Amino acid sequence: MTEAQPHLYPEEKSSDAYMRSPLFQQCLKAIDKQKLVLPTIPDVAIKIRRKINDSNANNMKIARVVQMDPTITARLIQISNSPLYRGQKKIESCPEALTRIGLKASQDLITSFSLRTVFKAKTKLVKNRMHDLWQHSSYVAAICAVLAHKSPGFDPDRAMLAGLIHDIGIVPILTIADQHPEFISGLSDFEKTIEHFRGKIGALIMRKWNFPSDFEDIIMNAENWQRNISAEPDYTDLVIVSQLHSFVGKIGIHRYPRMDSIPAYNKLVTGKLDADLSMNILELAKDEIWQIQKMLVT
Repeated sequence: MTEAQPHLYPEEKSSDAYMRSPLFQQCLKAIDKQKLVLPTIPDVAIKIRRKINDSNANNMKIARVVQMDPTITARLIQISNSPLYRGQKKIESCPEALTRIGLKASQDLITSFSLRTVFKAKTKLVKNRMHDLWQHSSYVAAICAVLAHKSPGFDPDRAMLAGLIHDIGIVPILTIADQHPEFISGLSDFEKTIEHFRGKIGALIMRKWNFPSDFEDIIMNAENWQRNISAEPDYTDLVIVSQLHSFVGKIGIHRYPRMDSIPAYNKLVTGKLDADLSMNILELAKDEIWQIQKMLVT
């Protein structure tokens, strides 16, 4: 989610003035000529996803591939012992973790763990912006996972991945700014350019990564507070509610609607999610949220 910045150019009367900025024009040109450089899923995640989808694979074979990356292995074991999956026995090996979590869920988790490498930059301004973006995305992802765990019909790991990718369309824009810092003529133009392109570029990334089509909807509507296309809650609703939770205690929260005034929240509560838990999730499940976010950001 991009925070609105104070306008730096009060003499500009047109609200579309940012469209003349170098960064906007470069993004537009790259999209129109299909030369926009989109991030790729790290190789280890691709190999693991391919192995998991192999009909001849079993937990031991998949574990050998997963264990090629010690960090992902450690996080998979860690989350198998988290409140989302905790059982009577403590998990201490990768095959055991895969068994407890399940292969499909493990695929989503491993993709989530590997995405951190996509959020990188060199110049100070863009590096800070990329860091803030990852912090926000991981926080929303953690809230999504906990809400999904306590809501009938949702997969916590898919929800976590949905939270992580909801702002992925911002990454290529920041990459252009990182390569051409002279294009950043002002913070207002910078943020408005991001807001203009984030949805369209995010959808392009989802197609490149062969993600399910509903992930495009998550990206396009993550900030569509009044979205209400069906009676049943979906993952987009989960991300919308989690985003509003993530703004609690932040400067500018008054710009967003009340939680109980949006369709997404009311659908989740109607779907048997405890209303008190949903409204106070940051307090009542803060340890679970903290544990999940810590796994993603470290």
